[in-house]
Amino acid sequence: MSLAHHVVRQDPFAGLSRFRGEFYSCLTRRADALFELADAVLCADGPVRSLVELSLVGEHRRGHGGLYDALSAGRVDIVRLRRALAAVPLPRSADGRLVLAADLTCWLRPNAHTSPQRILCHTYGRGKNQHIPVPGWPYSVICALESGRSSWTAPLDALRLAPGDDAATVTARQMRELIERLIRAGQWKDGDPEILIVVDAGYDVPRLAFLLKDLPVQVLGRMRSDRVLRRAAPPRERGVRGRPPRHGGEFVFGDPATWNTPDTQTVNETRLYGTAAARSWDRLHPRLTHRSAWTAELGALPVIEGTVIRLQVEHLPSGATPKPVWLWWSGTDATTDDVDRLWQAFLRRFDIEHTFRLFKQTLGWTCPKIRSPEAADRWTWLIVVVFTQLRLARPLAADLRRPWEKPSPPDRLTPARVRRDFRHLRPKAACPAEVPKSSRPGPGRPLGSKNTRPTPRHDVHTVGKPGSAKQRTKKSTTPRPRRTG
Repeated sequence: MSLAHHVVRQDPFAGLSRFRGEFYSCLTRRADALFELADAVLCADGPVRSLVELSLVGEHRRGHGGLYDALSAGRVDIVRLRRALAAVPLPRSADGRLVLAADLTCWLRPNAHTSPQRILCHTYGRGKNQHIPVPGWPYSVICALESGRSSWTAPLDALRLAPGDDAATVTARQMRELIERLIRAGQWKDGDPEILIVVDAGYDVPRLAFLLKDLPVQVLGRMRSDRVLRRAAPPRERGVRGRPPRHGGEFVFGDPATWNTPDTQTVNETRLYGTAAARSWDRLHPRLTHRSAWTAELGALPVIEGTVIRLQVEHLPSGATPKPVWLWWSGTDATTDDVDRLWQAFLRRFDIEHTFRLFKQTLGWTCPKIRSPEAADRWTWLIVVVFTQLRLARPLAADLRRPWEKPSPPDRLTPARVRRDFRHLRPKAACPAEVPKSSRPGPGRPLGSKNTRPTPRHDVHTVGKPGSAKQRTKKSTTPRPRRTG
């Protein structure tokens, strides 16, 4: 349990009411409808299946027309909302360090031909190592992680990737702005441990560390098992002419003959994975070239040194054959305590998958058939605000378990169980939304009239490597109306 979580326990209702009032202030248009839509997600019975069903929830006092109008025409002050999320007490690791995890999750829209800015998202198929590209909207989400086994995280930012964006560059800019907000909010001060950023193999970890080198952060990420790194350049011998070498010998992940003696070795006994053996090698770096993401760099490319950690476990909970995990850390001169702390922090990164699953399966993040990406962004921020309110209500909720479910201690309630009791907590918290005025629905389109303005149809954007000729955007096409008579 984090120290910041105990701060929330001192006056939890005041913290929850304060955040709800700040969230309402961030809604600059259709504020009442958007606020009650978020409450409907919090108080609905069971998972959210569609938007129109939320209009039947008692906490949503407006009709379904106002619900859709709020998403399509509402306005949210994202800048102020991000500052409000950064000011909420955050979980921390056992040593008091902030641990941030970044990952991409996709809102798949394969049949939404009238929705612009869709990108081919890589999804996993049912077969082994099978990747299927499906059109959708990819979002980069950053969460703060807790220590220990938990399904709780603290979502702090969500950003939709536009066609042509590089994931590493966008995530670095998103992470930089978030860390600056955290520093201004007092979440990190001089003398505190550096913030640890944990990412998976989909990111270029050395490039991310290079882009954030001026911030008080450390970057930890997984590398593919077929990578080849270089050692530090050997000292130049006397009497040798020519340009000094910039790279040393190769370190091939798949060739143990190139590893030599590790700098540190640790062995730990775990409950889920059995014996976990970790070895580390100091001052290894990739050999960069003027291609891909480094095309715009002029002159000599930097040498980004770090520590490589190889983690091998005895068995997996699923029974599958365990494969070694290769990690790269932006720091150097790692001790045995650093190695154990780093690979355990990387395992906590998978807690973000629980958050994504709750977003999609319980809170209904990807259920609405929204046409415009701007409306999708508003709905995404509503889901982030909903999860934040669940986290603030965590010490207040009672365990309303099903008859077949096992009882859970108050400090071990999952987000889904906290959501069951939010309807009883809501009357005690601030509810600034006003009572709706009586209105009458509009006449709509006259009966029998035809639509003479068809909706434009948009092609899916194909994404290649940054700076390559393959990266292009297809033009949108608008079907012409048929002639009548």
